[in-house]
Amino acid sequence: MESEQNINKLIHQYVINDPLHQLFDAIDVISVQGYDQNRRVIYWNKGSEQLYGFTEEEAKGKRLEDLIIPAPMREVVINAHSNWVNDGIEIPASEITLQCKNGTSVSVFSSHVMFTNQYNTKQMYCIDIDLSDVKKAQADASFNEHMLKTIFGAIPDLFFLMENDGTILQYHASNETDLYTEPKQFIGKKMGDVLPADVAKKFETYISLVLEKEEMMNFKYELSMPHGDVFFEARINKIAKHNQLIVIIRDITEQHKSDELIRHQAYYDSLTLLPNRFLSLDRLSQLLIEAQRNNEKAAVLFLDLDDFKKINDSLGHETGDKLLIDSAQRLQHELRKEDTVGRLGGDEFIILLRDIKDHHSALRITEKLLNNFRTPFKIENRELVLTTSIGVAIYPENGTTVSDLLRNADTAMYQAKSYGRNTYSFFTKKMNAIIQRRLLIEDQMRSALERHEFELYYQPQFDVKSEAIVGAEALLRWHNPILGNVTPDEFIPIAENTGLIVPIGKFVMNQAVHFLNTWQCSSKCKHKYTMAVNLSPRQFRDVGLLSFIQNLLSETNIDPERLELEITEGVLMSCHTNVVDLLTEIAALGINLSMDDFGTGYSSLSYLREYPFNVLKIDRSFIDGIILNSEDSNLVRAIVAMSHSLGLKVVAEGVETQEQHNLLKELDCDFMQGFYFSKPIPAAELLKYSSEYLK
Repeated sequence: MESEQNINKLIHQYVINDPLHQLFDAIDVISVQGYDQNRRVIYWNKGSEQLYGFTEEEAKGKRLEDLIIPAPMREVVINAHSNWVNDGIEIPASEITLQCKNGTSVSVFSSHVMFTNQYNTKQMYCIDIDLSDVKKAQADASFNEHMLKTIFGAIPDLFFLMENDGTILQYHASNETDLYTEPKQFIGKKMGDVLPADVAKKFETYISLVLEKEEMMNFKYELSMPHGDVFFEARINKIAKHNQLIVIIRDITEQHKSDELIRHQAYYDSLTLLPNRFLSLDRLSQLLIEAQRNNEKAAVLFLDLDDFKKINDSLGHETGDKLLIDSAQRLQHELRKEDTVGRLGGDEFIILLRDIKDHHSALRITEKLLNNFRTPFKIENRELVLTTSIGVAIYPENGTTVSDLLRNADTAMYQAKSYGRNTYSFFTKKMNAIIQRRLLIEDQMRSALERHEFELYYQPQFDVKSEAIVGAEALLRWHNPILGNVTPDEFIPIAENTGLIVPIGKFVMNQAVHFLNTWQCSSKCKHKYTMAVNLSPRQFRDVGLLSFIQNLLSETNIDPERLELEITEGVLMSCHTNVVDLLTEIAALGINLSMDDFGTGYSSLSYLREYPFNVLKIDRSFIDGIILNSEDSNLVRAIVAMSHSLGLKVVAEGVETQEQHNLLKELDCDFMQGFYFSKPIPAAELLKYSSEYLK
């Protein structure tokens, strides 16, 4: 082994002070090393110190393979150097990985030069350029490329790189079955050349907008694919520096279906699948805009199924639902494609007729609808007859806004109901006046009790044979400072519909029973009078009705037999399950039950047999004709005989003449009331009247 002194001596013979070394000394960004024929370091610049970590003192005299050559490469390097020195085989420039002082690897681009110095000895210089930053950049680029490929593979979106004119340069699709056509058919072509015309037009429009506004745009479109209709959302943005466009396309079919389901649930009735109230009124709004623009007429039909509630309550909601579904189908069957039928709720439907020529056009369709409903419905092997009442309002004669037309069609429908149902009615100005008064009555009635505007009148009832006063019927009267005197025929139905009849009914019963107590106490002969009070169908829904009656009788100490509750067939036909129980409980208290307006309904005879009635009242419409009309006379005779056979007392209403009184006496009627004896009078007058009558 050579001594350090000998090594230094050998090194010095290679050191030359020439411009080459001066140049290398001035550059520290490039590593330059010099080696002798035995690969000992004879030159080591600052760049080498920075790159490999060895100082010049540490490196000089050391062999190349002992400094920066990794062990697996040493033999190759030694042989390559020997071949160059001995045989002139140059070492080519290349990228290699060498080793730093601390053992870490460093990538360099290494170039070599061999020349003979003034001592006729060969020395080799290596010029190494640090490739760490380049390798890092390459690694980053490789990572980014791999990351992008991974992301592209994980994302189901389609990616397209395009020129500004829409020419497709590149694409990526994780699943090429999502492509509308094969790549070879669209690469190099414009979107408009490979897509359907309507979709291509959308792309052209939005590409223009992106280039003009220089911001991202998105839009939706639909394509018919081999596996079915597919809905897409496209997003387009500009790559400004390259004058290119990036397009990302996503399959939104499932989202579209979900949105459609939500829209359908929001705008369509879940039972009949017809447009619901919201969508129907929106279509009506659009219809009016078109009618005004085109100077056309239009019609709004408001339909309500007659007595649907009775069927629904008696046969069950399942049958009711099937009837509604079948009704919707019948309505749709009779309409034109351009017309709309919607369900407003419950058993109410609306029909919108566009571009009708005149009233007769609407009339023909209305009559077709009525005739269609006259055919029985077949539900679970049962035939059911369900009719409808229809109100018609015409644009622009009957209104120019959605609210006006809907309200006026509704008014016309109620007019059709009043005609006996199963018919139609066109709106008129007279109807509008009626509905305005109805609204005013409803508004004033809401506070009428608090303002003490209601008063009870009493119509005396007489024994037909003895003509003695036996009791009275309590009748409600209303005087309003704005409306004046409002008749019961006008305000009672409104009270019934609004539910105000419940507190008003309690007021009537409370006043009547308290007056009965006063009347009874004032009677000189202590005659036991009865008090007849009407009960409406709505009052039977009041769960507190029975306890209210019990408390009232207890409070006034009135014998229950002196109270008579008059009930119309409307109560019995309402099909409420609690009606039978409530009537039975009322009868159990000893209160008399009277069937009012007998003969004006449909099934009175069966009701008399099924319910615990004590009294039957013959409607005044039969009493009016008993003198001149033998049919009415015979009918009243039969009613009296039938009632007596069932153990019922009979009261004749509306007796106005001596002849009627005489005939009723002959027909063995029990009691009567009417103008022949007395019109309805206030409580104070009845006390005076009955006192004088007994004299």
